[in-house]
Amino acid sequence: MNTLNEQQLNEDQKQRYMEMKQAKITVLQIGEGNFLRGFFDWMIQACKNQGLYEGSIAVTQPRPGGKPKIDALAEQDGLYTLVVRGLENGASVERTEIVSVFSKVFDPYSNWDEYLVLAESPDLQVVVSNTTEAGLVYRPEELIEGQPIQSFPGKLTQLLYRRFNYFKGDPKRGLVCLPCELLERNGDELRSCILRYSDDWGYSEEFKHWVTQHNRFLNSLVDRIVTGYPDAAQAEAWFGEWGYSDSMLSTAEPYHLWAIETGPELDELLPLRKVGLNVHYVEDLKPFQLRKVRILNGAHTLMTPLGLLHDMEQVREAMEDTVLGPLVRATVETEIIPSLAISEEELHAYAQDVYERFLNPFIRHRLADIAMNSLSKFKVRLLPSLLHYAEDGNMLPTGLIQGFAGLLRYYKVMLGETGYEGKTLSGLSYVVRDDAGLLAIIASVWSEAKEQKWPLEQTISRLLHLENVWGCDLAALWPELAAAVSTSIEEMERVANE
Repeated sequence: MNTLNEQQLNEDQKQRYMEMKQAKITVLQIGEGNFLRGFFDWMIQACKNQGLYEGSIAVTQPRPGGKPKIDALAEQDGLYTLVVRGLENGASVERTEIVSVFSKVFDPYSNWDEYLVLAESPDLQVVVSNTTEAGLVYRPEELIEGQPIQSFPGKLTQLLYRRFNYFKGDPKRGLVCLPCELLERNGDELRSCILRYSDDWGYSEEFKHWVTQHNRFLNSLVDRIVTGYPDAAQAEAWFGEWGYSDSMLSTAEPYHLWAIETGPELDELLPLRKVGLNVHYVEDLKPFQLRKVRILNGAHTLMTPLGLLHDMEQVREAMEDTVLGPLVRATVETEIIPSLAISEEELHAYAQDVYERFLNPFIRHRLADIAMNSLSKFKVRLLPSLLHYAEDGNMLPTGLIQGFAGLLRYYKVMLGETGYEGKTLSGLSYVVRDDAGLLAIIASVWSEAKEQKWPLEQTISRLLHLENVWGCDLAALWPELAAAVSTSIEEMERVANE
């Protein structure tokens, strides 16, 4: 079977492909992975499909280890297939598209001059990146003439310095930088890294002024599950249907959101809203970050320990369960949403999108993966909602209490051969992955409780007193909490034993 390349395109696709190849490079993309190809590049393709974008993208990888993917993409003439599938307004959808937005695909580590020469292009306008949280960090690095910089922020510093010198500091030649890494204030962090490299390498104050005043580093929040290459059987079935194979095939859910701290003028550069995409230009990202953390991530953290204790494996399985699914929905709608100072109508609409995403039959999201570092996740995702009720002197929120009870019961562990081990309600063993120091503290409480034969409420009270785990003394802050949580655990175990 032929591999996807220009020759596999139909006449209409080939025409658009040739137009793209001849277009000016307006975007430098640092990141060849599934996410950007299923998110940003898909968006640019939508703009091109409607005739609203004339530029093209040069794509390169942020790390030397990405060379095999870059080479594979280059061998396919920069083409790949994206399948968007899942639930949309309750109905199953599957949409397939060949994405053709890359006019240049290259490895910067073996083509460093080709990378730097992009800085001299008057057509270049935007730099978009997704190098993961580990990629958007400052690490001291020696500058050696003619040799590629390893880090993403360092590489961008070099590009901007070359551009500054080539255009003699022209204010109009600054770039718009759109980092998609999942870090708060990611644009601010990128600019900070560039300024630190500039200091390390002795670049002038004039250059640093040009960086800060004439380049834009936009904070943004991205949200889409890009599931990547499907299982082998599904891939082969599609290849048979399409008549070509595609090593860069990727899949994604229908839902997408991009919130960017900027004004609507960005749509003149990248007409994302003009084509109807779920893109928002906002003054403040905090409401978008808050609703994602407290509703989507909060629901994950609520269901995960409870699901694992009941021997469930997947998010979808938990949401379809006749007890846990309604509990998650009720907790989000009657306890989490009222604790947020954001429009309830907007939050309820967002929650409905979240449930639909959780029920996507094509996404296998393992609860065991979500469970990693659940202590820190609980502090950020669910504890603020719980504290909202404590501080207001309101009644105990039953859903959040059940979620907290599930967390503490899940962390009923002891050190074993494979790590800190616990047992589900049916007696199956599992290993908890979290900070070793915190696990040791919690395990010691459970161990002492067993030796001293404490009542469960006394054990829970001791756990709630652990300020180094929760950031405050929860037992002192809310005296009724220990009794409520222990009652919930006892009920959980009673039902399991019936």
